Amino acid sequence: MKFNEKLLSLRKQKGLSQEELGMELEVSRQTISKWEAGQSYPDFQRLVMLSDYFHMTLDELVRDIDVQDVREKKLTDEKVASMYGDLEKGKEFLNRCMKIIVYLGIGIMAFILVTFVLHLLLPDATWLWRTY
Repeated sequence: MKFNEKLLSLRKQKGLSQEELGMELEVSRQTISKWEAGQSYPDFQRLVMLSDYFHMTLDELVRDIDVQDVREKKLTDEKVASMYGDLEKGKEFLNRCMKIIVYLGIGIMAFILVTFVLHLLLPDATWLWRTY
């Protein structure tokens, strides 16, 4: 029996809701739900609290846990976190690039506007509008 199945079975044998077990372990109901769904695993401190609460040894509680599955889950979580970090860095880079492009565009537009206004105000200033 996998850990998540064992936890679900033990909780139901005691007649507890996920929220009640969560309060005993000082975690949220969602955390208990993730443990029971096999989406995550409790840390060592919570494993000790679980074994005490269900009056089991740690060995009895965690026996049959596929350690490789836990390792793969951790590696997958780390990879996903790394991808999100890379995505955030990419967003920041694009935001900086967009700001530079916008500021350059505003600068060019301002230059064109100033030269146009000067041409309107000083049409006879040949020194300013000289063409070769």
